[in-house]
Amino acid sequence: MSDIEEHRKKIEEITLEMIKLLKTRTDIAKQIGDAKASLGMTVTDEEREDALRTQVAKLCKEIDLDQSTASKFLNLLLNESVKVQSDGKQTHLSVFLKAKALEEEGKKIIHLEVGEPDFQPPKEVKTALEEVYDKGYGKYGSAKGITELRTALASKNNIESKENIMICPGARFGVYLAITTLLNPGDEIIVIEPAWPAYKDCALNAGIKVRAIKTTLETQWEPSIEQINNAINENTKMIVLNYPNNPTGQILPDELLEDIIQTAKEHDLYVLSDEIYSEYAVGQSVTSVLEDNYQKSIITKSFSKSHAMTGFRIGYVIAEPSIIEKMSKLQALSLTNVSEPIQYVALQALEADVSGNTEIINSRLEALIKIAKDIGLEFIEPDGAMYLFAKTKYKNFDATKFSEKLLEHGVAIAPGEGFGDYKEFFRITAIDETRLKEGMIILDAILKESYE
Repeated sequence: MSDIEEHRKKIEEITLEMIKLLKTRTDIAKQIGDAKASLGMTVTDEEREDALRTQVAKLCKEIDLDQSTASKFLNLLLNESVKVQSDGKQTHLSVFLKAKALEEEGKKIIHLEVGEPDFQPPKEVKTALEEVYDKGYGKYGSAKGITELRTALASKNNIESKENIMICPGARFGVYLAITTLLNPGDEIIVIEPAWPAYKDCALNAGIKVRAIKTTLETQWEPSIEQINNAINENTKMIVLNYPNNPTGQILPDELLEDIIQTAKEHDLYVLSDEIYSEYAVGQSVTSVLEDNYQKSIITKSFSKSHAMTGFRIGYVIAEPSIIEKMSKLQALSLTNVSEPIQYVALQALEADVSGNTEIINSRLEALIKIAKDIGLEFIEPDGAMYLFAKTKYKNFDATKFSEKLLEHGVAIAPGEGFGDYKEFFRITAIDETRLKEGMIILDAILKESYE
């Protein structure tokens, strides 16, 4: 017993010393973050991280320590640095909240920052809301969702069984469930940027390390398969896809998508495909990851964009039953089940013809593209979604500072830094043409006033 107690005391001493070192490391990380912010540098430095990984691997061999364990511990430390250095970063959500606060003070704001259809849901939704009480929906239910809706969604997506479907409160929660239940702290996921911030945020919250693949305007926002292959290591467990992309609106060529799926198969990786904008494609169909029949794929979809039902918080996941089972357990723990009345409303919404919504968004995108060209913005014309990701012709342009100034003049845009290392870019949402034109006139005027 004396030996055991002696070892326990030694572990306690080492643990407390590690905590002290963690405090010192965190303070230094904060100082580095402040310095990066003042210099306009990005939070994550993949080259430095890779160099550190190499050093850790070498040390593991020298001291005979399992490299996988050390790598996961390193990832946890790197994530803490990212969290500390990301404080104060402006995203579309932070701008939206500031804009809403200004509206509460009585100021008029033109919202070009938030991805929300500003037209009404189909009439079937209104009828269903009136019916739901008499239909008896409103009790506790299955964590996976009501049978009728899961069956209908399986049919809509040409899937044989409802067991491949789980209803969730919006596609965002589906993303959270997939990352949280399928991966472990210290694991890594690959995210292709620019990207919706929620992928990185969900991963950081779960202790998962994000390896970002940066794409550029010059490469049409397309990653290379070499970039992806170079980012994969023994801790990589998932690749995240989002096409049509938020914020660029781009769609991957079929050949590149096939290459990515093949790479995932070779390395036994999950593929999380967020296809929420699939019905907002411009003049072309979108190839779903679902078509490949890869057993480790997870597809998230929603009624938010296609049916203009953002506030209803209703989405769904398509995956193998074994994956659905894991995700549904956490959903049951978190919220018991998705609201039955809202599920019934979604069921009736499936009967609606929403092709007109796609036409509206496409028309607005055309108008936005024309205005953006007229005022000299630089961008790739989107293949879908409802956004334009653009930069200006001005040197040393900082979209975050510009968005703050523009908000003072009643127009909200989403700074590019919320989507990755893109401080010179900003995202504009295609809203109704009258307010869009008004907002873009103000944007153009403030640009010229500030940089010419």
